[in-house]
Amino acid sequence: MTERPAPERWPLRRKLRLARTGAVAATLVGAVVWLTSGSDAPQPKAKAAVGRPYLGSGEPVTLVFGGDVHFAGPLEGRLAADPRTALGGTRALLAGGDVAVVNLETAVTPGAACPDRQPKEFAFAAPPSAFAALRGAGVTVATEANNHGLDCGRAGLVQSLAAARAAHFPLIGVGASATQAFAPFHVRRHGQMIAVIAATQVLDDELAAAWTATSTQAGVASAQDPTALLAAVRSARRTADTVVVYLHWGTELQACPNARQPALMQALVAAGADVIVGSHAHVQLGAGYAGQAFVDYGLGNLAFYATGPPSTAAGALAVTVTGRRVDGYRWRPALIEGGVPVPLEGAAATAGLAAWQSLRACTGLAATRSGTAPAAAGGT
Repeated sequence: MTERPAPERWPLRRKLRLARTGAVAATLVGAVVWLTSGSDAPQPKAKAAVGRPYLGSGEPVTLVFGGDVHFAGPLEGRLAADPRTALGGTRALLAGGDVAVVNLETAVTPGAACPDRQPKEFAFAAPPSAFAALRGAGVTVATEANNHGLDCGRAGLVQSLAAARAAHFPLIGVGASATQAFAPFHVRRHGQMIAVIAATQVLDDELAAAWTATSTQAGVASAQDPTALLAAVRSARRTADTVVVYLHWGTELQACPNARQPALMQALVAAGADVIVGSHAHVQLGAGYAGQAFVDYGLGNLAFYATGPPSTAAGALAVTVTGRRVDGYRWRPALIEGGVPVPLEGAAATAGLAAWQSLRACTGLAATRSGTAPAAAGGT
């Protein structure tokens, strides 16, 4: 029997042929693993711009979203009495989330005094203890990109930003410049990098120019011209496993999307957003899938001085994601009483969930992700 030469002495041509054969075999094994894994995610070729896997670390992350929060009316007294419990049942609604995001619809200034009250019908201001209340309720990050973020003028915005820094509380959608206002909040959970970007499509016409953050002006991240927002999403897409956009949009008291919302949503999805949620209407709007992305057109009020329906219908949205794949969602219904949400139970919760699900009819969104079977009842 002729002795075979050692591998290190094989001719170069043979080494290359065997290397190619091994690479093909490895590729075929990988394909078999993918096809038999039971995953309903897109094929592995769907990756972020810098080559991050579609599923990121492969570990699921639960994002929880609440709508509008301020500290006017009965909430003012609750905040003064005990910031840790000021938001009532909000903590129970947000429980179980890895990241919780709400819309803070107020300026935050020392003593809740407005240094430059803006010429508008409703202007809100809260003391810095508002951030302790948000933290006590389990909120991870809040957006101030809305039509009340500068209720106390640019001087009030400076105070809001200073109060957030002092409290070590993340505040997004506002800043000393457009770069800061559009900067994402980044957080890593279960090995996944989550990026949350905030902007507002709603600004009073007479105040929009003065309130909009620019390269030389402090203000809010405006989506009235979506160019900067879309650029921020594309940039975040290059490094994040999951990209979330929280918008202030819609028409007050209108339970269906206005003409501007679907157009902006589609542009954001094309730019790379995985989850898009929003508030402003003070009533709930429908939610569902736009292809692979998940969209909620209106979360409604969360902690607000609303006194009657439909503005007292509240709740929180839990969305579970694994990288870019949205695994499922669940609405947790509540009712605002005395300014704070009270989670619903039993028959009331069933009715609240059915009412929320019915809102999808006018959105053009789907109950399930494209190409997937419905999940268990109670969520998707």
